[in-house]
Amino acid sequence: MRNFAYIALVGAGHGHGHTPGTSASGRHVGRLRISLAVLIAFLGLEVVVGLWTSSLALLSDAGHMFTDVLGVGMALAAIAAAQATGTNDQRTFGLYRAEVLAALANAVLLFGVAAWVLVEAGSRFADPPAVPGLPLMLTAAAGLAANLVVFALLRQGAKESLNVRGAYLEVLADTLGSVGVLLAGAATIAFGWRYADPLVAIAIGLWVLPRTWSLARQAVRILVQAAPDHVDVTAVRAGLASLRGVLDVHDVHVWTLTSGMEVGSAHLTIDADGDPAVVLSAARELLAEGHGLPHFTVQVEPPGTHPRCAELSW
Repeated sequence: MRNFAYIALVGAGHGHGHTPGTSASGRHVGRLRISLAVLIAFLGLEVVVGLWTSSLALLSDAGHMFTDVLGVGMALAAIAAAQATGTNDQRTFGLYRAEVLAALANAVLLFGVAAWVLVEAGSRFADPPAVPGLPLMLTAAAGLAANLVVFALLRQGAKESLNVRGAYLEVLADTLGSVGVLLAGAATIAFGWRYADPLVAIAIGLWVLPRTWSLARQAVRILVQAAPDHVDVTAVRAGLASLRGVLDVHDVHVWTLTSGMEVGSAHLTIDADGDPAVVLSAARELLAEGHGLPHFTVQVEPPGTHPRCAELSW
């Protein structure tokens, strides 16, 4: 009975390696702030010149840059909320999910801008307006320089954070868009071909859509608490089941709180002679080192308690 009295203390608790602190987005907040300042400055320039020249390609590029500004702004606001609020009895995980909501909102904005560009470009084919090529090229060149600066600032963060990746994809789209606008301006100057502008706008819209879909899909997967793509839950379950003294593994869940914060839980039934402290220590080592899951709740149970877990209907 000594071991199972100890189980009530250890098994009812959990094993973890750390408490979530700074998210992946939070580690890149300085770069996000610089990026936001650069994007706002060049957004104003593109809007002014785009309206002056009636260039749809330039206005579409400005539209994407506007979503960059909103996206980076939402990312910074979500990071600030998560860091300032912390955790309490009502929000035991804090507000880290706000970063995922910001990424999803970013994707919705991108969808909207891309759809508007495609519809407007289609309507312009009937009577494409004359677009002055030189102002188009000069503004696109300035926008390209701004995009390249922000692209370099966000590249590393995009590998770690879904939130930063949303802004990064938008900046990448803007970079290609600026190149396209340069080509449209060159074609207009060289050949006077009015169709270059709407064609470039359509190309930008079509390039953005599949990448926006991927961003939205990843955000939704996190919000519905699907298992992370890089975690093999079957292998996690099999690894726990292979631990010495473990009779059964059940009620296994793995999900993502926000980018860089994967968490999970599992129930382990051990044999009557098993030491729960030893099993718990082995499980923590397996999860943290073998599967990259250092924050994982493990409940250790004596034989015969599994049916009680099965009573839950959900």
